[in-house]
Amino acid sequence: MSTIHAQKVYPTLGKITQFDTTLGSLLPVDSRIEILSSGYVWSEGPIWNKKGKYLLFSDVPANTIFKWDESEGATVFLSPSGYTGLGEYSDEPGSNGLTINKKGELVACEHGDRRVSSMSLTKGGKRTLADNYKGKRFNSPNDVVQHSGGAYYFTDPPYGLAKKDKDPSRELEFGVYRIGTDGEVTLVANDLIRPNGLAFSPDEKTLYVAQSHEESAIYMAYPVNEDGSLGKGSIFFDATSMVKNEQLTGLPDGMKIDKKGNLFATGPGGVLIISPAGKLLGRIEIGGGIPTSNCAWGDDGSTLYITADMYLCRVKTLTTGIGF
Repeated sequence: MSTIHAQKVYPTLGKITQFDTTLGSLLPVDSRIEILSSGYVWSEGPIWNKKGKYLLFSDVPANTIFKWDESEGATVFLSPSGYTGLGEYSDEPGSNGLTINKKGELVACEHGDRRVSSMSLTKGGKRTLADNYKGKRFNSPNDVVQHSGGAYYFTDPPYGLAKKDKDPSRELEFGVYRIGTDGEVTLVANDLIRPNGLAFSPDEKTLYVAQSHEESAIYMAYPVNEDGSLGKGSIFFDATSMVKNEQLTGLPDGMKIDKKGNLFATGPGGVLIISPAGKLLGRIEIGGGIPTSNCAWGDDGSTLYITADMYLCRVKTLTTGIGF
C-alpha cells in the first residue's frame, strides 16, 4: 500500500525579466514566484537553518521573528525580537537582519535595543555581541554577515530610530562595523550615508554593501584586507537611474550571493541578478509596486526565499547559494 502526499499549491505573483541570455543558466524566465505567507507589516532578514530545515525572518515593526517550514507554515518564533524596553520606541523596533553563526546560534541586528546579539536556537538566552563603538551607542544595526574566520560585519543606519537621522538619541554617524573574534569593534567603512545589506564574495576577498538612498542607490565593493579591515570601496553597480528615471519601487537592501559569485540583490523593481563583473542579468519582479527587502538561500541551496513588504515568497533557481 502506498500513500500519496499532495504537494501544496501556493499562489504566485510577479515575473522574471531577462536582460542577458546568461540568466537562463541561473533562473529560467518562466520560474514561478510563490507566495508562502503574507500579512506582515515589513518582512526582513530571512535566514535558512540547515540543521532544522526551516526559515527564520523578521517583521521589524511587529518586533517579532517568524519561523516558516513546509509542514506548519509561518509561526511566531521569538517576540519581542529587537526591543525589550518599556513603552513605544519607534515604528521599527524589532530585529532586522539575521544570520546563523559558525556555532549554530541565531545572530540578530536589533533596532530597539541597538545591538547585535547571539542566541541559542534551542535554549534562548541572548548574549550581546556589541552595542557600542568607543562608548557611543549604535543607531540601529541593520544587517550582519560572518566571515569564515569568525568576525562579524554589520551596517548601522538610522532606520530604527524614532526620528531617524534627526533622532536626539543618535550618538554615531552611519557606518559599517566589524566585531573581531576578541570582541573588539572597529569602524571599517564610513563613506556611505545609508549602509544597508551586505554579503561576501565566494572567496571572501570582497565585501559588497548596499546603500539605500534615492540620490545614490548603489552597491559598493570593498576589498577585504588580511587583518579584516576594508580597503577603499568602489561602485560595483549603480541603480540610481532605476529609481529616478524608471521610477521603480524599492532601494538597494539585503543581498545574497551564489557560488559562482552572482549577486541576488534586492533593489529597485525587485531582486536584481548581477554578474561578478557587475552586469545586470535579470530581475525577479514581485510587481504591484511592492518593494523587496531581503533574500536568503534555502532548502538544498537552490531555492531563493524573498521578503517583500507584507509577503514571504520563494523562487526555485538553477544555481546554488554560498554555504550549501
